[in-house]
Amino acid sequence: MPQPGPREVEHEITVSAPAAAVYRLIAEVRNWPRIFPPTIYVDHTPLGGNEERIRIWATANGEPKNWTSRRTLDPERLTITFRQEVPAPPVAAMGGTWIIEPLSPASSRVRLLHDYRAVDDDPESLAWIDRAVDRNSRSELDALRTNVERAHATEDLTFSFEDTVRVEGRASDLFDFVNEADLWPERLPHVAVVRLTEDTPGLQELEMDTRAKDGSVHTTKSYRVTFPYERIAYKQTTLPALMSLHTGYWTFAEDGEGGVLASSQHTVTLNTANIARVLGPAATVEDARAYVRTALSTNSTATLHHARDFAQARNRRFAERRAGV
Repeated sequence: MPQPGPREVEHEITVSAPAAAVYRLIAEVRNWPRIFPPTIYVDHTPLGGNEERIRIWATANGEPKNWTSRRTLDPERLTITFRQEVPAPPVAAMGGTWIIEPLSPASSRVRLLHDYRAVDDDPESLAWIDRAVDRNSRSELDALRTNVERAHATEDLTFSFEDTVRVEGRASDLFDFVNEADLWPERLPHVAVVRLTEDTPGLQELEMDTRAKDGSVHTTKSYRVTFPYERIAYKQTTLPALMSLHTGYWTFAEDGEGGVLASSQHTVTLNTANIARVLGPAATVEDARAYVRTALSTNSTATLHHARDFAQARNRRFAERRAGV
């Protein structure tokens, strides 16, 4: 008996943004935390030509998860094909295509195609996948429309910056300092309380209370993805009033001269609706940009300086032990 072919389904939605802009936001995975709210971080590895492998960390029902897909990008046709490398039962195979079609200079149609099979081609499992794909595709496209339109409209409100400190020490010690956030109340004067959970190694949920210069205490929550001993990426999900997006990462790279460059990078989208309430009725977008950058840089640079002191102290102790001091 011939084996039944894969199920093929299609969903679509209209987006008030140019097709090229929509394609770019989906194709460049660094944008995903902006356009897919559950996405924490996406890592991608070029495979040659227009092929790439992406690893996605995202929240599902409030818990961080991750999976890997392979993609082929076609910027001329504005299409992106994808295939899960290790499907989870009852899915035996899952793939599809994003197709972005221009409707006008300011609008486009986004079509999302899926093809899939169930394990052992079981009819009940296939019906379950049908329902899941239909539900998820509709909600994903609706969220995509909302967030792509917002991302396109707030392009000029989104900015990135980075602070770097050179350290005479080891990258592993700097990584440890940032990774061990549960010890920050002992190590960082501006941190009052930390609640850190890591049920899956490398996936952290971090909630902390920090003290501002005026003595007030603010609570923030982030999800973090760790890559020992090179990088810690995060997405803040409980945001201060002046931000509608805050993502970033810590990196630790040897500089080739016996030291390490420890950096903190931030990407922020300003929440203009709260500027007057927070900074006063005369405040401008530029005022808010400067205020947010100063606040984030102050805290991240303080953390980098404390991490530097911690790593250099460890390095001295290590050198003393080797010298028998």
